[in-house]
Amino acid sequence: MIRAARGLVILAVFATAVSAQTPPLRAAATIPLPDVAGRIDHLAYEPATQHLFVAALGNNTVEVVDAGTNTHLRSLKGFHEPQGLAIVPDVNGIAVANGGTGTLQLIDSTSLQVRWTTPIAGDADNVRYDAGSKRIFVAAVGGLYAVDPSTGKVTSKIAIDGHPESFQLEQQGSRVFANLPGLISSQLIAGDRASWSVQSKWSSCSGNYPMALDETGHRLFVGCRRPASLATVDNQSGRIIGTFSTVGDTDDLFYDADRQRIYVIGGEGAVDILARDGDSVRRIVRVTTRDGARTGLWVPSIKKLFVAAPARGGAGAEIRVFDASTDDFR
Repeated sequence: MIRAARGLVILAVFATAVSAQTPPLRAAATIPLPDVAGRIDHLAYEPATQHLFVAALGNNTVEVVDAGTNTHLRSLKGFHEPQGLAIVPDVNGIAVANGGTGTLQLIDSTSLQVRWTTPIAGDADNVRYDAGSKRIFVAAVGGLYAVDPSTGKVTSKIAIDGHPESFQLEQQGSRVFANLPGLISSQLIAGDRASWSVQSKWSSCSGNYPMALDETGHRLFVGCRRPASLATVDNQSGRIIGTFSTVGDTDDLFYDADRQRIYVIGGEGAVDILARDGDSVRRIVRVTTRDGARTGLWVPSIKKLFVAAPARGGAGAEIRVFDASTDDFR
């Protein structure tokens, strides 16, 4: 019995040591983006080709990266402050929102040529694809716009007074949630894609830009800039359940449902990896990136986090790749 007990203690200590030594995210690669200047905005990943698309806003290009070999493939020109990207598998395309011209464009996934361009509204920004309704949703001045990917025509709109930033679509329902940051006060919008209307407007934290959704748990995770923090919100009532201090200048955050983690990417030069236990949040580790690297993409299917670092301080633009596939611990 004593030997057995000792064996269990040794195994427990070993497991604890392995857990402590296993990084939640392993730095796997750095992919240079040649001749890319200026700010970098959002990213999208196409599983069929393993291509990562990068909106190089300040460079007026969309960069194409092979995420399988960690190499830069092409720089696509002819865009105007590209901000949001979304993969549209039903039509073999990639949607690109241009903030400079307020347009949405569809790139052919095979030829990488632009198929169509359609006007949306000023500062066209975040983009998501709703596979259920087969519509591309775009956030721009005046609301959320639904676009038919086959024709490029705007078919519907949820009118919002202002410019919504990050938004999330329910997969099992018809609601949509959007951040509406303001200079004086910020709001969180709950809309409906069936009635094309705003259902609720809730007070939010200041500088609410990125957002992630836990649909089954009825929670929204909202990244706030003033002060730098993460707010956990009940998406039924809009009540802020709790806040947690995070890295500053966040523009992207992601919820890893399998590991119950939240990745907060901050332009302050780090990624905060937060563990979630119900409505409680704690920091596991802060991973250093680079100054200005505030956007990225978590891809659950390949268990990788991509972080975009703009050219700054003599260092060129690059994509940093972090791998979570070897980490089975919380």
